[in-house]
Amino acid sequence: MKKILFLSFSLLFVAFLGSSCKKGNGINVFTVEQDKQFGAQLKAQIDSTPSQYPVLPYIGNEQAYNYLYAMRDEILASDVIQYRTKFNWELYIINDDSTLNAFCAPGGYIYVYTGIAKFLDEADHLAGVLGHEIAHADRRHSTQQMTQTYGLEVLLSVIAGDDPGMLAQIAAGLTALSFSRSHETDADNHSVEYLCDTQYASNGAAAFFQKLIAQGQSGGTPAFLSTHPDPGNRVQNINSGATTLGCSTTLKPNAGWAAFQALLP
Repeated sequence: MKKILFLSFSLLFVAFLGSSCKKGNGINVFTVEQDKQFGAQLKAQIDSTPSQYPVLPYIGNEQAYNYLYAMRDEILASDVIQYRTKFNWELYIINDDSTLNAFCAPGGYIYVYTGIAKFLDEADHLAGVLGHEIAHADRRHSTQQMTQTYGLEVLLSVIAGDDPGMLAQIAAGLTALSFSRSHETDADNHSVEYLCDTQYASNGAAAFFQKLIAQGQSGGTPAFLSTHPDPGNRVQNINSGATTLGCSTTLKPNAGWAAFQALLP
């Protein structure tokens, strides 16, 4: 009986792989619910290490959080986002001015460092970064990358329930996970699509790379600014994508941006 069940599962799995490849989303053996589980476990890890991740509490920082919530919600209104009603999309600010970074864990747990919020010049630019990070979660890049990193034999045992402890180990490895060239490009492209129907310039993410390049810091943010693809190419691709889609690239100076930055510690 076990052999028959395993054969049936294998056939379903092969069919699933074929479906994933046809969609162009990459191979992913994890379920959407497991994405949410990994994200919750990573959040718990972050909450338990405040010295490494000094998350600002909402109480006392309501105005700063509400500003980012409004930005997040406008981006999430895009009907291009597949899991906009299924993931949590919780947002947290990490009080670390030395880190120019933002990331979004599986299941939609968004983290923005004060460093990148203070570094960027306009709301449009941070909206572009948020769009990029939301795309990583919505396109399920983390669990796609884990599928490649851990191998099918290990992951099949996790899915079958034979090694429940492995889930925690995999979740713990999310903080060190780096995305592939194709994932970064895909997130850049989707950031443009997400922002296309918002008040923000659709190519907002390009400004982050442009400023880093101008200041000679293109290698200084490995978690977001991967060495692949090249930052200059990313600027060009983002701008070209906006043009191709016919999305606005007109910067809309937001008077509230400077006020938001002043709210940060």
